[in-house]
Amino acid sequence: MGKIPALPAFLERAEWPTLALIFLCYLVWAGALFLHETLGLALTALLTVPMVTLHASLQHEALHGHPSRSAALNEALVFLPLGLAYPYRRFKRLHLRHHRDETLTDPYDDPESYYYALADWRGLPAPLRRLLDFNNTLFGRLLIGPAVMLVGFYGAELRLARAGTERGLRKAWALHALGLALVLFFVLLFAAMPLWQYLLIAYGGLSLLSLRTFAEHQASESLGAQTVIVEGGPLTALLFLNNNLHYVHHRHPRLAWYLLPRLYRAERAGFRAGNEGYVFAGYGDILRRYLFRRKTPVPHPFLRR
Repeated sequence: MGKIPALPAFLERAEWPTLALIFLCYLVWAGALFLHETLGLALTALLTVPMVTLHASLQHEALHGHPSRSAALNEALVFLPLGLAYPYRRFKRLHLRHHRDETLTDPYDDPESYYYALADWRGLPAPLRRLLDFNNTLFGRLLIGPAVMLVGFYGAELRLARAGTERGLRKAWALHALGLALVLFFVLLFAAMPLWQYLLIAYGGLSLLSLRTFAEHQASESLGAQTVIVEGGPLTALLFLNNNLHYVHHRHPRLAWYLLPRLYRAERAGFRAGNEGYVFAGYGDILRRYLFRRKTPVPHPFLRR
């Protein structure tokens, strides 16, 4: 199952769809910010929030080896932190660790898990448990999910910095500081946008990204059933660079985003059987089911008991 389609000859030399999308993303983002006084905050946000989300999707492509065979070039194309929050190199290191399917959803070994070990969960204050339960509804994930993730991420990074055991940590944050300075120079000085307005845009981009990550994985003793397929529409497919077909991506993490739908259509029944029916018709389907209802309990149902 899952034979990778052959690339056209011109895409073997350079992935022009990805390069074009990177250029378009920066163009729309910069143009809308530069014209924000004319456009107004609402229209500026309508244009730039999806670009922050799309840029995060492009960073995901880059860390998986696109659009070139040069990791340095790929990083240079997307390292600017439009969403302000995450250093590209830390995202890369942690996300590649997440791709160890045997540890998916593990509260300790999967850096992208939203589950807690049972003992850790029981040790939390009751208000914090209620907050994390709320975060496992889609409404909660969109509203407070980025803040919850950032608190956890920065806390873990600080502990690693104090321990001095994580290779490349300081360099990753130094490069992030450089990129952050460039982004804020453009936003504050060149585009003359107030910082609070851009902070809202950046948070909105991370919130929109949370729509994709909300249901990507679930705890299951079957490896295949841990990873979702969302048969989303064309807008979300473009915004998330077809990562809604997340099970297909985990089976073929090196496959370029624009080839995932072709592979999925060719072997749809096999992929749906492989992930044991963990499939949604679209993000509207997820919204109807889980907008105000907790999708899963926060304590992992069988790991780290």
